[in-house]
Amino acid sequence: MKKLSTLILIFLTIISCKDDDNTVGTDTDTIGTVNFEFKNNVGNDLIDLNTGSYTNQSNETYTISELKYIVSNIVLIKDNGDEFTYPVADSYFLINEEVAESKKVNLVDIPSGTFTKIKFGIGVDQSKYPLNGVNNFIPTAEESEMLWSWSAGYKFIKFEGAFTPSGGTMADFILHIGSHGTTLDNYKEVLLDLPGELTIGDGTTSNVAITADVAKIFDSTNTHSLEVKSDIQVDPENAPKLAENVSTMFSVATVSN
Repeated sequence: MKKLSTLILIFLTIISCKDDDNTVGTDTDTIGTVNFEFKNNVGNDLIDLNTGSYTNQSNETYTISELKYIVSNIVLIKDNGDEFTYPVADSYFLINEEVAESKKVNLVDIPSGTFTKIKFGIGVDQSKYPLNGVNNFIPTAEESEMLWSWSAGYKFIKFEGAFTPSGGTMADFILHIGSHGTTLDNYKEVLLDLPGELTIGDGTTSNVAITADVAKIFDSTNTHSLEVKSDIQVDPENAPKLAENVSTMFSVATVSN
C-alpha cells in the first residue's frame, strides 16, 4: 500500500510539472497568433538599400548594401511577470532587409492573456554552441551567409556598405558581429515595453510593429567611427561594443489587437 501511494504521488507531481510548462496562468487551450513586423530605419526614415545616404555622428556619410540579423528566443511577458516562452527550437528567425517576407515573424499557438512586454535575443545563445539544437535554422543561416566559414559560429548581424569620411574618399565597410565558439560571446537580450496591451484570445491575431534604428550601430552606448576601423569581424575589442549598440536599436512602434 505504501508503494502504491508513492507511485500515485510521483504521477501527480509529473502531471503538475507538465501543466506548468510554458504557461502564463491562463487556459492554454485558448490560443491566438501574434505577427511581428520588423521595420529597419536610419533615424525616422526607412532604409533605402544602395541609394539612401546617411550621416553618423562621426560626420561620415554612408550607404547600406546589406543588412541581416538573427532574432531568437522570443518571450511574451505579462504585467505580473509571468512569461510565455515560444518553443525554442522554432524561435530562430533571420531578418533580411532585402527580403520583405523575412521581416514578418509569425508566432502561432500563443496562450490567451494580456502581455505588456516582449523579450528576444539578437543572435544565438551559448547553449546552442557548437552548432546543435537548431538544425532547422542552420540551412537558412548557411544560405544567407550568416555562418562563419572557418569557425563553428553564427554571424548575429551582417551590416555592409560604403562610407566617406569628412574630407576623405569613399571606401567599403564590413561589420559582422557574432560569437565564435565560447571564446567571444556577443549574444544580447532585448527587453521592450509595449506601447499598448497585447491581448491574446481564442483564435485572435495581433500585430506588433518593431522598429530597428540601425544608426545606433554607430552611435549609442558606444560611438564607432568607420574611418578608425571599417572592417570588424573577429575583434574582441570592437565587436562587443557594436553588439551592445545593436541591443539598443529596437523599440515597439505599435500594437494592434
